[in-house]
Amino acid sequence: MIKIPVITSDELRIPDRYALLYELAYNLWWTWDPVALDLWRSVEPALWNEYHNPIDMLRALDPDTWAALDESETFHDLYTEATRRFDEYLTDQDTWWTRQHKDELPAGPIAYLCAEYGIHASLPIYSGGLGVLAGDHAKAASDLGLPFIGTGLLYRRGYFRQEIDVTGDQQHMHPHLDIHQLPVRPVAGQTGGQLKVAVDFPGRQIQAAVWLLQVGVVPLLMLDTDIPENDPADRPITHTLYVRGREMRFCQEMILGIGSVKALAAVGVDPSVWHVNEGHAALSILERLKDEVAGGSSLEDAEDLVCAKTAFTLHTPVPAGNEVFDFSLVERYLGYWPGLVGCDLSYLAQVGATHDGDDERFDMGAMAIRMSSTVNGVSRRHAGVVNRDWNHLLKTPALGVTNGMHTPGWISRDLDRLFTRHIGVNWRFKLVEDPSVFDKIRDINDAEIWAAHLSQKRLLTRFARGRIRGQHARHGASPNELRSVETMFPSDRLTIGFARRFAGYKRSTLMFHNQPWLQAILTNPDRPVQIVFAGKAHPADQWGSGLLQEIHELSNSPEFKGHLYVLEDYNLRMARFLVQGVDVWLNSPRPPEEASGTSGMKAALNGALNVSTPDGWWIEGYNGSNGWVFGSEHGNGDHAAQDNEDALAMYHTLQDQVIPTFFDRDDDGIPHAWVAMMKESIISVINDFSAARMVSDYAEKVYLPLAK
Repeated sequence: MIKIPVITSDELRIPDRYALLYELAYNLWWTWDPVALDLWRSVEPALWNEYHNPIDMLRALDPDTWAALDESETFHDLYTEATRRFDEYLTDQDTWWTRQHKDELPAGPIAYLCAEYGIHASLPIYSGGLGVLAGDHAKAASDLGLPFIGTGLLYRRGYFRQEIDVTGDQQHMHPHLDIHQLPVRPVAGQTGGQLKVAVDFPGRQIQAAVWLLQVGVVPLLMLDTDIPENDPADRPITHTLYVRGREMRFCQEMILGIGSVKALAAVGVDPSVWHVNEGHAALSILERLKDEVAGGSSLEDAEDLVCAKTAFTLHTPVPAGNEVFDFSLVERYLGYWPGLVGCDLSYLAQVGATHDGDDERFDMGAMAIRMSSTVNGVSRRHAGVVNRDWNHLLKTPALGVTNGMHTPGWISRDLDRLFTRHIGVNWRFKLVEDPSVFDKIRDINDAEIWAAHLSQKRLLTRFARGRIRGQHARHGASPNELRSVETMFPSDRLTIGFARRFAGYKRSTLMFHNQPWLQAILTNPDRPVQIVFAGKAHPADQWGSGLLQEIHELSNSPEFKGHLYVLEDYNLRMARFLVQGVDVWLNSPRPPEEASGTSGMKAALNGALNVSTPDGWWIEGYNGSNGWVFGSEHGNGDHAAQDNEDALAMYHTLQDQVIPTFFDRDDDGIPHAWVAMMKESIISVINDFSAARMVSDYAEKVYLPLAK
């Protein structure tokens, strides 16, 4: 375990007899351990339901509560068990990593650089798939025992909170995050006080404070410019994730890339491998080149040394999705850099050119590809796209390391208990090493699987009604209208979920291609169906905002009202309710533009059946018995024609296959054919599309070869 010294405080006022709660609150391990979650709920259920954050809850706790907890056997049992599990987890030396690779351990850890991390809803420093994937990567690296450390930015205003007004317009709010309510602690500097690193900017240095976000045994170093040492104009650099302004975005990526290298050096970490996860952190490469030259290497040798230890993961489906800046901007901010390594400005232009001779733009992804030994896409198909689009820069063909979801963190409580009973208390630790045990899921009685699913579906119904009531109240609905919410979103309907970023290629409005046909499918009184939408459009994406507004308007139309719902402010907490409670997960990207996707994996893990175009991970995941596929695998260049064909295929799939299977019940009321597919869905993803499998692939295909 990599130990990062921190400055502790006594603000939480925890009695000495329960002192271990302090370390537990500041380690996000509790987010995926069921006993630790039960422990926090037992402290003060009302406060927990309000905050879902132990630090917030402990700060607000009435001091008299501790006396009551002294007499609670439930609390004491949970405290004893949770802290025992926590200690065993942190001190366990017998991990997958040490068992499988004890004779080839690298000298230093793997450093993972990423712009966002989705660890828990209480820490809103993520926007969507990339961040959630990075969070799951860190959790799985911790579970497997990898020597692993991450870096990122601590966004004081996070990603925007979403409200949808009565007309369907997306409203953006950036609340200020109170650093004292977040599970981060200041990293201790060698000379006292909080560690800070300096990044050179034109005419000045900007200081970045370093905070520790602990994820199991994995430390994440988070950089923050909102400190008194900086000019007021520089302090907001790390305020907002994916800020609109391109110049401010470049400033952020200087702090992320250059600051990460400096922060790791400051805490004494010398990585064996540098994993640049998407192009936002690519400027770390320039800082490492500078350090190698300062140590006596020629620039040519420095390139070889840096390249030999660098892996780059590309998440974007098309080159246009990369981070690209005007070269004039790069020159203004990095004009000093060539003088430090003995070259001229043309070197920067060349290393950041998408194609040779393109000296007007600086492509962060292109630079990372040029300066990495290993490049990978995030699914097998995406690797093919990367090899096609970036063949002119790749040293060796790009690998395909398919994304995965953190199985222990996304499984529902009901299924977790069911698997514990039928597979064993340690089923979570069978991932990667003994995946055959999950075949036992087929032997679980259909009634038990169905009951667990219905329990989660009822939770989703309650959650959705609460969100709908809040939205309606804000829009001025009357008390009678608000009371009517209790009849909305009934759990006996076939429930389809569609939740993701509102980007054009994801085709969120494809299902409305033929509205009369869709209306007939949804409103059949014998086989009623409902669809729930959730997701955000980037504030600068007017097209995506328009798609969201269109769906909102349709949800209030006479044709679809009561069968189509839009839930606002999609985040990790809502995602858990959705993937655990829907019957069907619908995905309709335009092939081949979906790099991977992971939301469908999480839904499948909880027994939902995917209905998707053949793109991203689903090409690998679909096996004929765990869901459905519709539409063509290859685009034909005519988007209108392809959308028409795919929409018709979707309607036929829903009408002729999905809905009849769901409503075909025996006398016991159980759809046995559907439950059989649920079991296959779970088995197909629980290991093969887990983050544990993903990280083990990175370890064996990328990290260890580079470390050698």
